[in-house]
Amino acid sequence: MSKDKIEDAIYTRRYIYNFHYHLIWVTKYRNPTFTSEALVNEMKEILTTVAADNEIVIEHMEVMPDHVHLLLTCSPQFFIPKAVKIFKGNTARWLFLRHPELKSELWGGHLWDPSYCIVTVSDRSEQQVREYIRNQKQKN
Repeated sequence: MSKDKIEDAIYTRRYIYNFHYHLIWVTKYRNPTFTSEALVNEMKEILTTVAADNEIVIEHMEVMPDHVHLLLTCSPQFFIPKAVKIFKGNTARWLFLRHPELKSELWGGHLWDPSYCIVTVSDRSEQQVREYIRNQKQKN
């Protein structure tokens, strides 16, 4: 391997990586749950905390009324379905603890749909994904 620095790569003792993932998941039945700015900000705060606790870097995020977009990077050893489970499980738990009224508004008390979409992002398309996420609120 060349001793040249790889642009935007993360260097550890054993490996160098530059992975980016676009992760999207929706609320159960696409229920528009995040309609207030306060709840959106709280969700972003929880996502940031969960990511930091698990050594995941959120590069960009947007919380829409019925879904969440994240552009993230994490260690190559991090199992992506585990990351999704951590994000969805922790956000639901913390939101239900802070806002018990949300549970009664949702059918069966589930915040998130079990499905999700994850796409790997190359260096060439990273800026496009950032712009896409950034402009989500302008489309609605």
